[in-house]
Amino acid sequence: MINKNEKRIRLKAKIRSKIKGTSDRPRLSVFRSNKFIYAQIIDDVACKTLAQASDVKVKKGTKTERAKEVGKMIAEVALAKKISKVVFDRNGFKYTGRIKLVADEARASGLKF
Repeated sequence: MINKNEKRIRLKAKIRSKIKGTSDRPRLSVFRSNKFIYAQIIDDVACKTLAQASDVKVKKGTKTERAKEVGKMIAEVALAKKISKVVFDRNGFKYTGRIKLVADEARASGLKF
């Protein structure tokens, strides 16, 4: 039987075969663990992480509130580095809950995808 994480990794590979981050439109990758949520903006051509944000140091609030905060933080860091357009990579996770909150808050803060 295939467990949940193996299924997510298989879906991630399928998604990544279609999505590429360039210097014009880097990839916004979101990873969700049981405790924290992480977001990175990656240029796949140069193999570099351009910006990152996580809720590891944010101690107060629920997981959903911290996910919104990560969306705001990644948008602020990206706009400071003059990145306005990105390609969203949900990393094999379903587009609901905290993943959707990060994407919605990043859009509301000025990122376009």
